[in-house]
This record gives sequence, structure tokens and C-alpha cells, in this order.
Amino acid sequence: MSRHRIALFGGTLAFYVAIVVAVLVSSWLVALDWKVMLFRPYQQWPELHAFLDYYVVLGQRGPTAVMVSCWLGWRSWRQHTLRPLLVLGCSLLLLNVTVGAVKLGLGRLGPHYATQIGSAEMFAGGDIFPSGHTANAVVTWGILAYLATTPRARRYLSAVSATVSLGVGLTTVYIGTHWLSDVLLGWAAGLLILLALPWFEPLIARTETWIFAVREQWRERRGPGRPARAADGGPRPVLLLPQAIGGESPAAGGVPLVVDAAPAAHQAAAGTRPRVHGAHQVRPDRPPVTPAGSRRPPHPDHGARGSAGTARPVAGG
Repeated sequence: MSRHRIALFGGTLAFYVAIVVAVLVSSWLVALDWKVMLFRPYQQWPELHAFLDYYVVLGQRGPTAVMVSCWLGWRSWRQHTLRPLLVLGCSLLLLNVTVGAVKLGLGRLGPHYATQIGSAEMFAGGDIFPSGHTANAVVTWGILAYLATTPRARRYLSAVSATVSLGVGLTTVYIGTHWLSDVLLGWAAGLLILLALPWFEPLIARTETWIFAVREQWRERRGPGRPARAADGGPRPVLLLPQAIGGESPAAGGVPLVVDAAPAAHQAAAGTRPRVHGAHQVRPDRPPVTPAGSRRPPHPDHGARGSAGTARPVAGG
């Protein structure tokens, strides 16, 4: 956690508290909320309504979490680490806890359910303050910039996430589902979560280590019959002298052979002879027979190869 990040976190937190206080005391910010709401942007620019109905989905928690988790899952697979997915899970958990608690605690009603003009509509059973769409857009798309591996990629992704979250927040004001102050507080809430993530990095690292340890234990329990590697105390290659197998190796000329100790011990316990790769074992009860001469028997009509045949008479005298 650098000093620059701590300063940004402190400034954002002060802005967050100032917005909440300004709404609670029904200051000029609440009057601005009502002016924007009575202006009805969706009636002023109706041609944008169809497009913005789809654009606001970029702030919904379910679709955005699926899209970003697919990308981060691919990165985790390529890099052999769970950190991208764990960072996303930690940020979404913080988002649900912090934003959800403030929503339910303040209980503000939305513009479509307002009961009194000029009122802040606080503690009335609502759940829109701060804007969940806006905070989710800041966190979900900001994670991509947070996990960027190069400064150039981080700058580009920061600009993209800021543009998307700004557009999602203004879209909710255009549609009329949120007050302007809801969007301001949503931006601050999402930025606070991104700035606080370095404090949770040690916990994320310990969680990743624990998950890998559990996976290794599960693999050991799943396959106890599979031979372990030599480094883990498994079977090691040993030298088998020619006298131990009943003779010299015809192919290697008496060179000691290398076999595995565990398979040989297992076969000896089972009453079978060890298998030796690279040479044929000579059985003591059957001596080797080497055929002499040609394997094909001589034809009765033909003489032996190399002998003089019977002289034939020459025609014509």
C-alpha cells in the first residue's frame, strides 16, 4: 500500500462521507437530484433509450461477473495461479457487504417511488443508495486494470473501466432508476474497494496456498495405487548383474542391466520371474539351440549348393 494509494483512499473516503451527509441533511445535492429527475432525460432524448437499455447491462452484477470471470479464469489457467479469480471473488464479496449494508441501512427510495418533492426519501424502505450498478461497474471492470501486468496495459484498461463505469452511472440517471447522488456515491464506493484491495493481498496469497495444499491431499487420497515419483520415495532404478539373471546379456555383451526395484520385488513376491527390458532371459531348463547351416532343407531334385551337377548331353552330337 503506497503513500499515493493511501492518500487516494483517504480522499475518496472523505468524498463518500460528504455525499452521505449532504443527502441526509437535504442539502443542495438533493435539490439537484429533483431537478434532474423532473427534467426527465428519457423524454428529452427518446432515441437513446433502446441503446441504453442494453448498455446498462454492463453494470449488472451477474452478466459482468460471468464475462470477467471467464477472462480471468483463462489467465489463471495460463499462468498456473488462482490469484486473478481470488482477487475478483474478494472484490465482489467486499462490494456485496459494504454497498449492500449501506443500501439497507439508509433505505432511500428511487425516483419512480418518491412520495414528496424536495425530500431526500431516506429511511423509507428503499435500497438504491448508493447505486449498485455504478459500484459494480467500477469494481468489475476496474479489476482488469488492477491485475494488468504492464504499465501500458494498466493505463488503457483504467481508461476503459472509467469510461464504462461513467457511462453506466449516467445511464441509470437517464432511465430514471437512480438519483444523481446515488451515482456519485456508487463511484466512490467502487473506487474505495479497488484502492483497498492491496490490504487483502496477504489473505489472498494464503488462501491460494491452502487451496493448492488441499488439492495435493485430495490427489494423494484419490490415487494411492499409482506409483510415486522417484523424488518422493518411489521405485528407483537398480543395477542387475548378469549373474543375477542367469547369464550374460546377448545383446549387451555382459553389461549390467537396469531394472525397476518395485516391479521386480512385486513379481518376486507373486512367484513370477522379473521382466528384463532390452535382453532375453535364458531359461536354465532349456539350453539355447543355435541352428547350423541353412534353415531350408535341400530339395531332393537339386544337389547341394557348390557341388558339380550331372553333365547333360549336348544336342547335335
